[in-house]
Amino acid sequence: MRNQHLLSNTFMACAFVIMGALAAFSVSAQTGGQPAPAPVKPYKIIQIKPPTPMADASFTTFRRQLVSIASKKDRPALARLVAASFFWIPSDKDIADKSKPAIDRLATALGLDGEGYGWATLGYLAEEPSAAPDPQRQGVVCAPAPPTYNQAEFEELVKTTQTDPAEWFYLVRNGVEVRAKAQQKAAVIEKLGLHLIRVLQDDQQPNEPLAKVGTPSGKTGYIPVEAVRDLVGRLICYVKEADGWKIAGYFGGDAGGN
Repeated sequence: MRNQHLLSNTFMACAFVIMGALAAFSVSAQTGGQPAPAPVKPYKIIQIKPPTPMADASFTTFRRQLVSIASKKDRPALARLVAASFFWIPSDKDIADKSKPAIDRLATALGLDGEGYGWATLGYLAEEPSAAPDPQRQGVVCAPAPPTYNQAEFEELVKTTQTDPAEWFYLVRNGVEVRAKAQQKAAVIEKLGLHLIRVLQDDQQPNEPLAKVGTPSGKTGYIPVEAVRDLVGRLICYVKEADGWKIAGYFGGDAGGN
């Protein structure tokens, strides 16, 4: 069982990834680049099918190794698990400096040397058991794999709610409880299923690992951050080489680091 310190780091990384997905939209709205977020109103439930874990025992073992390395911030051990061809695509092109060692490229992409949650983010992403093939790179798979849902219905949902696609996430399990306040012991006002959920920017930044959401019934509440994932978020990619699995690349972050 993971110790409480690692569990806490995982929650923080999850919150960091989720809120980071909304940050650009929020700043753009505040500066006039986008309209202010739409008010929370009832919306149609769009069911999702969670991604399926990879059926490869060696991949599971590798991920567990990564989680352990991340918890210890063991850079030398991590260096041995990064592919020489490591790429980093924060937006639309690979900006990894190929003149530098692969571990340095990964450290820059994730922000391992900074004061942020780089190591925790690595551990959080390595916990994900699902992965999907990268259509642009033979043999490379990226995690997490996307859920299955009706894309046409989602496009209609975005249109009818006048929201931004970046506000929409998906629930990873059934029965997630929505709390009335940003407190883990606050009253439960609703329970959710396996469907899309609107995650709201929360200016209060609660200390507990909770995300503010707008539910299909039109209520506003809080759910555990680990219960949701963004539809288009950060991806860590892997490749199985002759000597085992390696980290192949990373989609996410920005040129200034994690």
